[in-house]
Amino acid sequence: MKHHLYMNGQWKEAPRYTPLYSPYSGELVAEVGEAGEAETEEAIRAAEAAAPVMAAMPAHERAAILDRVVAILERRQEELVRILALEAAKPVKTGRGEIMRTIQTYKFAAMEARRFHGETVPLDAAPGGEGRIAFTMRRPIGVVGAITPFNFPFNLVAHKVGPAIAAGNTVVLKPAGQTPLSSLVLGDIFAEAGLPAGALNIIPGPGAVVGEKLVRDSRVKAITFTGSPAVGIAMRNKAGLKRMTLELGSNSALVLDRTCDITPELIQRCVLGAFSFSGQVCISIQRILVHEEKAEAFVQQFKAQTEKLVVGDPLDEATDVSALISEKEVRRMEEWVGSAVAQGAVVVTGGKAVHPRLYPPTILTGVPTTEPVSCQEVFGPIVTVGSFSTLDEAIREVNNSRYGLQAGIYTNDIHAAMQAAVEMDVGGVMINDFPTFRVDNMPYGGVKESGFGREGIKYAVEEMTELKLISIKLKP
Repeated sequence: MKHHLYMNGQWKEAPRYTPLYSPYSGELVAEVGEAGEAETEEAIRAAEAAAPVMAAMPAHERAAILDRVVAILERRQEELVRILALEAAKPVKTGRGEIMRTIQTYKFAAMEARRFHGETVPLDAAPGGEGRIAFTMRRPIGVVGAITPFNFPFNLVAHKVGPAIAAGNTVVLKPAGQTPLSSLVLGDIFAEAGLPAGALNIIPGPGAVVGEKLVRDSRVKAITFTGSPAVGIAMRNKAGLKRMTLELGSNSALVLDRTCDITPELIQRCVLGAFSFSGQVCISIQRILVHEEKAEAFVQQFKAQTEKLVVGDPLDEATDVSALISEKEVRRMEEWVGSAVAQGAVVVTGGKAVHPRLYPPTILTGVPTTEPVSCQEVFGPIVTVGSFSTLDEAIREVNNSRYGLQAGIYTNDIHAAMQAAVEMDVGGVMINDFPTFRVDNMPYGGVKESGFGREGIKYAVEEMTELKLISIKLKP
């Protein structure tokens, strides 16, 4: 089946179509239209033309559109879960969780549309400010370019499209090449919900063409991007003065302090955080640091629980872990594990591909910190386990990274918890939870090469609006 481009409220034929294959079975899923320079220009023009319409739309109408999107998503949940399984190899029970979060994200967007506000400013706090009333208001920024990854193709799109619409902006959306169907289905959903033509344009295509034009074009006032640090940095260098929100890489660490209890619940949380969606999660647990007194017991229990995971067909209700997004990624897992083993690392479980498209949940110990599986972003089902003697040592190791998205610590010591909160150099510290924790209304983003700007609907709305000050002199 051919899937066209969605521009200006219409489905339009593309100059070329590329085959989309299932990461699990290798079977043809669809043929997807690919935008070129001309189609990207058309999408930007449509978004620019619709910008005044969206900016003038009352907040209650924008909120009502998002409410209707929620209702449609709820009605079509199982269809959307199947799309995730086919194009991303996301197990259906994991996919249901993503669709539930996507629905929640659009609900939050509708809420933010209704409470879009500024604040009063006490100008008389400064000499010369007497006799004035001042307030701020937020105005839509205009056209937003959204560039999204494959791993959460519904919910991460919602985190870009939802706040943009809530704020009264228009969007040109470039989805990831492997997961375009999750975005294209939104064309009919938003049209049914009553979004004006041109307010949402969906154009799969090469990053070197579509992404490049979105970043460079002055009519696009903001870029919101989730992807690799290399691409994000290159985009930032080309974007000029336009707004940018960049959520880039991570190799999230979890600390298990001497005072914490190694419970079945903690072990299950570690398994979920490390291996959900085959570790293809920006805040997946990649490094676990365990106090030396508890390290051996933890590794044994972690191994036992990991080996209970079912690896297989994403459409099977029993499957926990399925294919990686491409065979190239499986080969990279093998290379990185092989390199670590050559430098003295020990494979506790897993460590070898079970199929050209399937790599099993893998636990490594004794990994040098200079090995890619430790210091780079794995984005696969591999976790390293190391030990420490003091909390200072553990925090130094957490911070010994080019990334800084989220980190976690389990501890029963309030002083240790507060030390971690203050000293961990990351965008979010999860105390008595794993770094993979995220709900969709919290501020989410990182430091260092993990990017800058914040998602989470309220915070994304702020990123996608201009702040204007109004000052009134009471006695002319």
